Formats: sequence, structure tokens, C-alpha cells
Amino acid sequence: MPSFSRYLPILTWGRAYNRTALSNDLVAAIIVTIMLIPQSLAYAMLAGLPPEAGIYASIAPIILYAIFGTSRALAVGPVAVVSLMTAASIGEIAASGTAGYAIAALTLALLSGLFLLALGLFRLGFIANFLSHPVIAGFITASGILIATSQLKHVLGIKASGATLPEMVTALVAHLGQTNPITLTIGVLSTAFLFWVRKGLKPLLRRLGLGPRLADILTKAGPVAAVVITTLCTWGLDLNAQGVAIVGSVPQSLPPLTMPGLSPELIGQLALPAILISIIGFVESVSVAQTLAAKKRQRIDPDQELIGLGAANIGAAFTGGYPVTGGFARSVVNFDAGAETPAAGAFTAIGLGIAAIALTPLVYFLPNATLAATIIVAVLSLVDFSILKKTWQYSRKDFVAVLVTILLTLAAGVEIGVATGVILSIVMHLLHTSKPHVAEVGLVPGTEHFRNIRRHEVITEPSLLTLRVDESLYFVNARVLEDRLQDRLASAPEIRNVVLMFSAVNSVDYSALESLEAINHLLKERGIGFHLSEVKGPVMDRLATAHFLSELNGQVFLSQYQAWKTLVPAAQTAAAE
Repeated sequence: MPSFSRYLPILTWGRAYNRTALSNDLVAAIIVTIMLIPQSLAYAMLAGLPPEAGIYASIAPIILYAIFGTSRALAVGPVAVVSLMTAASIGEIAASGTAGYAIAALTLALLSGLFLLALGLFRLGFIANFLSHPVIAGFITASGILIATSQLKHVLGIKASGATLPEMVTALVAHLGQTNPITLTIGVLSTAFLFWVRKGLKPLLRRLGLGPRLADILTKAGPVAAVVITTLCTWGLDLNAQGVAIVGSVPQSLPPLTMPGLSPELIGQLALPAILISIIGFVESVSVAQTLAAKKRQRIDPDQELIGLGAANIGAAFTGGYPVTGGFARSVVNFDAGAETPAAGAFTAIGLGIAAIALTPLVYFLPNATLAATIIVAVLSLVDFSILKKTWQYSRKDFVAVLVTILLTLAAGVEIGVATGVILSIVMHLLHTSKPHVAEVGLVPGTEHFRNIRRHEVITEPSLLTLRVDESLYFVNARVLEDRLQDRLASAPEIRNVVLMFSAVNSVDYSALESLEAINHLLKERGIGFHLSEVKGPVMDRLATAHFLSELNGQVFLSQYQAWKTLVPAAQTAAAE
């Protein structure tokens, strides 16, 4: 039963579910549902899909995540970055608005779900760690700029296209003369109102005497006010007849059963984009989930999160949706609203289902400019140029990685941007570990501790060379240690013993083992003892499987101080006295 419940977290939190949790979850669900209705429509438009696809992608995935996910507050559904990546991925396969485009979106969700599910079942969640935070921050910042720029055409009421910032700006400038003044007014006023709602509405309501909980609920419902007002104005003043683009007819139904395309050609075209979307989505989701869990001293299981997100995406593929993940904004709202368990997400899905049946006719006259304003306000919070200043001050390598990721994402598109981010993260890791820090150490007077001779006043012995290796040894860096030792021996012919201090070495692969064997052979030929100290148990176990220890031209010491007392004549004399 324990192993079974590991894959079904609902069996754990469901047994302790009570009336208090139910009440808190229902309140959180109401608040999040109100927020998600306009947001889901807007993100579907960003992905190039009909508005109902955003609602469909917010129903079955949420329920499936509630069953398989481990976060108590994560809200799963369409998010801005994944929506943009979806549009970029399938925009080259089919035209937006066609059946082929919708099928490609379903297929993308299915492939993403299967990839995430496979990673979770094989417990490969650590793969996401290869994406460094600065690179992710750079990619999300650039994506936020692209998303906001892509929505300006709806605010201006013009036709413009493009997948990169130069293409978008060029198209906007070329069609600027076709701007619809009424659409522009709606878009600008909606954007300004939504920005004010975020910063100024709650303080105003508190000054008017409303309680903090009610003021917070009304603030979260602020975007709905923009939707209602602009929809009524468009309907009452017949603004669509004056060129204001509107949402139009939205099917009045629950998510339909859909079938993704399974042709080898389509799968081949979408396989790489699905992997990139999965990685970015998982990194964003697990970061939010861990942050919120820490606030309540809870924990999440990254591998089970992969399974939960995989199930959510597979659910989206068969219910008319597109790729989803855990969203930052909706999750924070869910957490702040008091969500106790994933059941809050299931209640949100029920609320969205009711909206899909009963409320969709009411958004017929909703201006696209209002949805564009919703997206712009949401994504500009993702833009964080301070990461450039922080990385410049701390690490120039990280700064270059962030800058390259931002520039390539803006200039070449999200797919190349995220692929570059992945490659840069891996290259940075390889560069860091390819040149391990190897310090020559000596004894700190009056202690049994050994420190870098370049940083501390220490006691050294000319006949003894001790090198502390501060990195695991593997094929990328194995020769570096060998070369460093060769250089040191050439400059100090008086050396009679060499000790490698392995306190920071967590693993030694076969290439590194061969380098150690070469060092042992070299020192043996020169009559120099070769010793190891402070070797960790797992490393010792690995070395014991080879012939290295039996052929070692020296000893393995439990501590470096023990090696010092054994190999330094003065230390031996002092010990005898």
C-alpha cells in the first residue's frame, strides 16, 4: 500500500480531509475560478487557439494533477510562456485557426505528457537541475518581452505577425497607420486599469473599511471588472461594427473528447518542441511548488510532480486543450486564498466547467484588446532585467549566459532561445567541472586541520606534497589533476611523498581511475610514494572493485593529519616524544 500511495498522493491527503479544509478549499477555488476565466481565454489566444481551448485546458488537467500531484497549492493550466512556445512550435506546421493547428496542439500536449510521465516513472527529475537559474530567468524575461510585444497588435487593432522581436516590431511599424482608435482606447484603458488594480485597488478598499480577506478577493477579481465593462460597452455601443475585434462565439459545452494526431511525420516535427516545453514547464512548476510548500513546512516530490504534470498534459490532449504546467500567478493566488489541499484545484475545475456551460455566451462581445491587456499586465511581471546586474557583479560567466539567452530568444525565437539556454547550462557545468580547484595544503599550527597554502599561514614539509581535490573526478577533468601534479613535481625534485586529499571527491569514473593509475605508475618509477587521505566510503567502494588499491604505491589514510604524522619525520619524532 505505501508504494501504491506514493504514486497516488490523493490517498494520503484525502484520508485526513475535513470540514475546515473543505471550507478553505472552496473559498480558494471561487477566487481562482474568477481569475482564470479571463486568463484562460487570453492564453488560448496567445497560443493561437480558439478561446475555449484555454478553458478546456484548465479543467481535466487540474483534476488529474489533484490526483497525482504532491503540491497542496499548485494550480495547473495554461501559462504565458508555454502558450507562446506552443504557438511558436505549431505555427510552422499549420495555420492558426485550422483543424490541423488544433490537432498539432493536442499532439504537442500528448508528447509533452508522455515525456514528463517517463521522466517521473524513471525518477529523472534531477535533469531539470541542468538548467541554471540565471539562464531560466533570462529566458523568461525575454519571453515576457516577446509575449507583451505580440499582444500590441490587438491593442492597436491591426494585423501584424512575427515570431521574433525584430519581426514583430517591423510588422507593427509597417501597419501603425491602420490603428483603430476605439480599439486602442479600450486596450490602453484596460491595461492602465489592470495595472492600477494590482497596485492600488487593495489599499483603496482597505481605506474604505473593507476587511483584508474581502479586499483581497475583490482585488483578485479586478480583471473580471475590466472584462465586464469592456464587454458591455462593446455590446451597448455596437463597437464591433466600428472595427473592434471581439472574441465571438464560444462553444457552450464541457471539454469534448479529442484525439491527437499520431502520424509519424507530425510526431517527428513536434518531438523536440515537446521536450523543450516539458523542461521549461517543469522547472517553472517545481520552483513555484517548492516555494509555496516551504512556507507551510510541507514538501513535494519532484519525481511525482513529473507524473502529475505528465498526467495533466495527457488529459489536456484528450479534452481539447494544449500543453499546461503549474502557473506562478494562479498558484500564488490559490495559496494566498487559503487552499489547504489539491482538492481546491478540483473545485476550480468544477467552477470552470460551470462557466464553460453557462457563461461562454456572455463573452461574445469581449474585445480582444481586453484579453491582450490581461496578458500584457500578467507577463510584464515576469520581466526581470535585474538578473543582468546581479550576474555581472557575481559571475561574468553567468552574465554572458543570461545575456546570450535573452538576445537569442528575442532575435531568433523561443525555441532557439530555450535550446540555447539548455546548452549553455550544460556547457557552464562542464566548464566549471573541467577545471577542478586543486589546492596545495599545509597544517594549520596548533590544530589537525589543513588549509590552502596560498590563503593561510601553514606548516609545510618540502618532502611531502599534499593536494586537496575539490571536485569529483571524471572524464572531463581527469587529465587536469595529472598535469597539475606533473608540473609540481618538475619544480620540486625534493618531493618524496604525494598525498591526494579526497575529502571533497564524491565520485571517480573509469577515465579518472586510469589517470590515478597513470599517476601511481609514474610516482612508483620515480621512487615517490603515492597516498590517498579522507576517501569517502562510496569512492572507496568503487576503487576497491579495481586493482588500483592493491597496486597503490603507498597507503590510504583515514585522515590527512594521520598521513602527516606518518610521512613527515619531524611529526613522527614529536609523536614519539
